[in-house]
Amino acid sequence: MLLQRFVLHHIALSVLMAAVLDLPLLAFHVRQLLAPMHSLYRALAGTVASYRDGDFSFSLTWEGEGELRELVDSHNALGDVLREQRVALVQRELLLDTMVQNTPVAMVLVGPSGHVAHANLAARRMLGEGRRLEGRMFDALLADAPEPLRDAFERGGDAMFSVGDGDDEEIYHLSRRRFRLNGRRHELVLLRQLTAELRRQEVQTWKKVIRVISHELNNSLAPIASLAHSGAELLRRGQYEKLPVALATIEERARHLEGFIRDYARFAKLPAPRLEPVEWSCFVEQLRSQVAFVGAAGVEGVVRIDVAQMEQALLNLLKNAHESGSAHEGVELVLRRLPDTWRIDVLDRGQGMNEAVLANALLPFYSTKRNGTGLGLALVREIAEAHGGSVSLANRDGGGLCVSIMLPA
Repeated sequence: MLLQRFVLHHIALSVLMAAVLDLPLLAFHVRQLLAPMHSLYRALAGTVASYRDGDFSFSLTWEGEGELRELVDSHNALGDVLREQRVALVQRELLLDTMVQNTPVAMVLVGPSGHVAHANLAARRMLGEGRRLEGRMFDALLADAPEPLRDAFERGGDAMFSVGDGDDEEIYHLSRRRFRLNGRRHELVLLRQLTAELRRQEVQTWKKVIRVISHELNNSLAPIASLAHSGAELLRRGQYEKLPVALATIEERARHLEGFIRDYARFAKLPAPRLEPVEWSCFVEQLRSQVAFVGAAGVEGVVRIDVAQMEQALLNLLKNAHESGSAHEGVELVLRRLPDTWRIDVLDRGQGMNEAVLANALLPFYSTKRNGTGLGLALVREIAEAHGGSVSLANRDGGGLCVSIMLPA
């Protein structure tokens, strides 16, 4: 029995010693088997770090099958998608930068500290004599800019200004937009040169003025010349009884031409309004004594206006309402007090206007009337804007037109 136990103990000890002696070899083989997987895990960690840094150029290879192969394939597919999106984003950024740099509008992005964060080529030419503006204080650039530009900035908001005079005058439009970028306040400044566009429109306007004036002059002078010749023939023949008709027609055409020239002169020489406080009730009654309309009774309040100019504007609108085909009782004047504004609506139940006429009705010399000068609504707009207000037109539900004048309260 003792011998048997000794033999068993010796065998166990031998097996244990053999196992201990073979452990390093076993560990070596295990490491060899797991080495590709360790390399794959390190590669996965490295590519994820690269993705985090914005580098999507890496891909992995794995010869094995199973779940690790699916993981590698999914990882490579993700890299392909991110790489394509990055290329598309870079292309869009290049396109946007090309457009911004080559636009004729000067663009300056001012950061929260007042430094220029970005400026395109037009801005460099206008404000920096072609040099880069990034990093410079925008206030320092304005200090060296032309005085009209500085004045436009001091007024705040959008504005138009001109630099130079005579043939060298350049007209610009200033636009300022504030927004938050990454939680910080920025301002985008846009300076657009309007000289060429305004001069083109000015030429077109003058051509239209000449056509309108020529048309009106011919419509009056041709019959005057013809009737004057006929009157001379009647005198020569002794047919005196027909002379009053010819002379009356000549007088009518001459007075029409006089009124036409007077309207043009009034539009061209409209003086700055002389504002004075006026009770609406008194003003409305004075207006009602000259043209019929309904509404606006019992309106209380005081407004600062040039009485003569505002009266002329509303008379034009009310007469247009009566000429629109509306019944007399359909011509209405409505006065409303808004928080910071007085709103004056002239309403009718006439035919209204189509979209093309609505878009052009306030332009000078635009008219759909056979003998219209196209100055009535243009004069109304001129008067309203000189008072710090505005004019708008809209068709009414059920037919008719609404012309609204907005005035500061």
